[in-house]
Formats: sequence, C-alpha cells, structure tokens
Amino acid sequence: MIELASESVLVALVGLVSGCLLGLAARLGRFCTLGAIEDYFYSSSDLRLRMWGVAIGTAVIGTFGIIGFGWLDAAAPAYLAQEWRPLGSIFGGLIFGYGMAISGNCGFGALARLGGGDLRAFVIVLVTGISAYVALSGPLAELRTTVFPVVETSGDALPGFAHAISRATGLSAPMIGVGIGVLILLAVIWPSHVRRSGRTIFWGAIVGLAITLGWAGTAWVAREGWEGLPVVSHTFSAPLGDTILYAMLSSGLTLSFGMGSVLGVLTGAFIGSMFKGHFRWEACDDPRELRRQIGGAVLMGFGAALAVGCSVGQGLSAMSLLAYSAPVTLISILAGSYIGLRQLVMGFAPAE
Repeated sequence: MIELASESVLVALVGLVSGCLLGLAARLGRFCTLGAIEDYFYSSSDLRLRMWGVAIGTAVIGTFGIIGFGWLDAAAPAYLAQEWRPLGSIFGGLIFGYGMAISGNCGFGALARLGGGDLRAFVIVLVTGISAYVALSGPLAELRTTVFPVVETSGDALPGFAHAISRATGLSAPMIGVGIGVLILLAVIWPSHVRRSGRTIFWGAIVGLAITLGWAGTAWVAREGWEGLPVVSHTFSAPLGDTILYAMLSSGLTLSFGMGSVLGVLTGAFIGSMFKGHFRWEACDDPRELRRQIGGAVLMGFGAALAVGCSVGQGLSAMSLLAYSAPVTLISILAGSYIGLRQLVMGFAPAE
C-alpha cells in the first residue's frame, strides 16, 4: 500500500478515518470536553466525564498494547521524546481551560459544532489555529522557546509513568501500561449507573480506539516509509493552523495526519448531525458572545502551544502514553475551565 500512495496521503487518510470516529462520537455520543465539565459541576451528572474516563482507559490499553507488539516505538511521539516542562503544562493548561470556558468550546468541540452547521464555531476554529501558530512559529515563538525550552529526552528515561515504574521494578512497560489502563477502565465503569449507560461505554471506547488508530497508523507509515514522518495522534490546535495554511498555500505544503484529522472530525460530525436531524445553520447575533469566543480562542491557541497539546492532545493522546504531562495538563485545564465557567455564571463574587 505504501507504493500506491505517498506517505503524506496515507497518514492524512489515517487521520481522516480516525477523526471521523471522533466526529461521530461528538455528535451521536455527545462526547465533549466542556460539556462533560458543565454536566459535572452544574447538572450533577458524571456520565460524560466518565465517558472521558472510558476513552482514556481504552486508549491506554490500546496504545500500550501496540507498543507491546512492537508496532509503536514509545520514544517516537513528542510527548515522551521531549523532557516534561511542568510550568508549561500548568500555565498552558490553565490558560487553555479558561479560554475554552469563555469561548464555549475547545478546538475539537468547535469542529464538531461546525460540522453541525454552527458558524459561530467557525470563528473559534480560525482564531485558535492562527493563535497557535503565532506562539509556535510566529512572533511569539522565540519568547515561548526561551521561557519554555524544548529539550530532547536522553537515553531510556522516558517521561512517563509506565516507563518510570518499569525502571524501578524491572517489569515490562507495556504490561504495566495495559494494567494501568485496565484499572482506569474498571474504576470508571464500576458504578452501576455507568454500566447501565451503554452509550457512555460505547462512545468512550470509540474515542479511545480513534486515538490508538492514530498512533498505529502513523507508526506503520513511519516504519515502512522513507520520509521520516512524525508519529502522532489526535490534537486540535496546531493542526487547525496547518489546515488553514494548506487551504491557502497547498502548492507549497504537504498533507499531514493533523489535516486529515480536522477534516475527519468535520465529516463525522456532519454525518452524525444529519443522522440525528440536528444539522442547522446558526450564526452569532450577540457582539458580546462573539467577543468572548474570539478572546477564548486566542487563549486556547496560546495555552495549547505552552502545554504542547489541547484537551484532546494532552488529555487523550499524551494520556494514552501515560506521559507525566498529561494528568497535570488535564487537571490544569479542568481548573481553568471551572474558573471561566464560574465567571460566566456568577461573576467573580466570593462563594457564600
């Protein structure tokens, strides 16, 4: 198959197919980062948050499973190939979470809503992609790398929990990772109301599978091909910028997994919204809402650049590798979104 299409086209197809699963999960399963947080804090429902847990457990099991079979080199993904920057995870996560709350969506959620006809989400997609590039390779790139320098990991000391336990015990890192994934999955689905919710378990598992497919597909192309393409899975900040650039300058750029992922989420979300009969064109008619969305999208782009990933990039892709950065960034995103949601709902008045 590697002879039938270019390597960049193949990884884009992997992103398209697995991204389509994410888009379907968003529209049919209501898989959403901010929605899960809102349900937990304001509706006393933890099902969508536990759907995230199912996705994480499934992704950890799947990812360490393919590592164990030799289909993925754990040192290839950037989340383990670079030394962890704790301050970047904390500050980037807080900024991203706050921006997500005031804009009403993360990059992934905005793509899913855009696939359902919400033109307000189009503004979030554009601004998030552009602001991420401003911090990654634009005017603020030098400041970012000065304050948060990127340092490659040395030797076998990969910055991940499974590999740290492996170094301490001598046990196999893939075996440890799969075991941790099983424990996460069991803890998440243990309550009876979760086990009764087939949709929670099914769509969470589909999301975890999509993350694993991303790693497996790009690792296969990198292993069989000659172009040295990066081994990646889903994240939705820089890929938005990549897709915008490709739409304008395709003659000077090549397709990538991230571009395929963006188009896949849009496609899956469109199919899901049509299947449910929810597709309808919507636009923003409140200048204050538009101002919040633009401001929040700017913060999300900057935050994702500092944290080396968004709620999906760190919360699922990095988490599937059990990288040190993943839980710290995810907790910071939750904290930042809680602050933002509280501001929107109650202002900054002290809690009684």
